[in-house]
Parts: sequence; C-alpha cells; structure tokens
Amino acid sequence: MKFSLNVRMAAEFLGTAFLLAAVVGSGIMGERLSQGNVAIALLANTIATGAAMVALILTFGRISGAHFNPAVTLAAASQRDIPWNEAPGYVFAQILGAYVGVACAHLMFGLPLFTASRHARTGVSQVFSEFIATFGLLAVIWGCFRLRSSAVPYAVGAYITAAFWFTASTSFANPAVALARAATDTFSGIRPVDVPPFIGAQLLGAAAATVLFRWLVPMDAVAGEVSDC
Repeated sequence: MKFSLNVRMAAEFLGTAFLLAAVVGSGIMGERLSQGNVAIALLANTIATGAAMVALILTFGRISGAHFNPAVTLAAASQRDIPWNEAPGYVFAQILGAYVGVACAHLMFGLPLFTASRHARTGVSQVFSEFIATFGLLAVIWGCFRLRSSAVPYAVGAYITAAFWFTASTSFANPAVALARAATDTFSGIRPVDVPPFIGAQLLGAAAATVLFRWLVPMDAVAGEVSDC
C-alpha cells in the first residue's frame, strides 16, 4: 500500500519526535538516577535508545520507511527508493520532529523547552567517530534491506546500541539528531558550534556506505535472485 506524502511525512515527524524524546529523556533520567556515574547514565541512555529504535521502525516502517534521519533519506533518494522531490518533505518532518521530541522530553522532566547545550564534542576523533557511526548505520540498513528486510528494525536497534559504546561521539549518526540535541543542555547535548562538523561527517559516511553497497550488493543482482526463486 502506497501512502500519501502527507501521511509519510507525519510518520517521519512522529517517529523522529519519539526517537529524540527517548534519547534526551533517557539521558536525563539516567543522569538523575546514576548519582554521578557516567557509565551507568550512558548505559541507560543506550538501552532506551536502541529499544525505542526497534519499536519505532516496526511501527512506522511500512508507512514511510522509518528513516527518521536526513542522511538515510538522502541516501534512499540517491538510490531511487524515494523520489528526489519528496526528500525535502521527509527532511523537514524529521528536523521538526526532532525539536518537538526534545521539547517533550524537557517538559516531562520539568525543564525549559529549549536550552543551548554546553556539552563540548569537538576534535578529529569525535568527527571521525561520526563518519564511522553513520557509515556503519547505512551499511547495516543497506545490507539488511537488500538481503533480509525483516531484520532491519532489530539490526538497526542493535547497531545503535553498540555504536553508543564503540564510538567516541556516542554515535549521533543523524543530522536531525545533532541539530536537536544542540537544544538540550543535558546529558545527551552537543554545543551548537560542534554540530556542523558532525553533520558533514555523517553525510560523508552515509554517502560512502551507499556507494560501497551499491557495488557490494547491487539491487539488480538481488532482484535477479528473487526472480529465479
């Protein structure tokens, strides 16, 4: 079933809003309950985010594709999974939803709607981490989407959970997430000045993985295998 663009944009808005509410809300809760133990706070943040990702992709995947991420949308458009003229609507819905998710998390914990973050995430290691995190995310998406599509929600959730821990940046891997997390001065925030390098690295990582998997697992080869079955 093909849903209208407005319906798909609504799904992207809601999914991204709930994703950011999970990221920011669990960060606040983890920080408050961990009594200064950053490892425990990060663990709480990680588990909540990975679990939310699985649930949200299962909920909205059949409607919009459950991108929740401008880098994923642009990669999908480059492979003609969605038309280029629909990509701006997706990206707008994702960014708006991300900010709404931050505002909802703040309201739930009695904080101002938005506060500029003072959490520094700068340096070559952080930016390179975002390249690796996003490259890995798109690799998981393309590999599973083309070879085992039913596994996408679980694979993405598992990857995000792992990438929180093996990247120095804690794996934003999403331009909308980076923009919105600059508006929260809490555990999961990022200074606004640090956002542009993160977004640049994310887009490069997504592009690199998309080019690689276009060669590694080309869609025409997958279609040929399906037709031979």
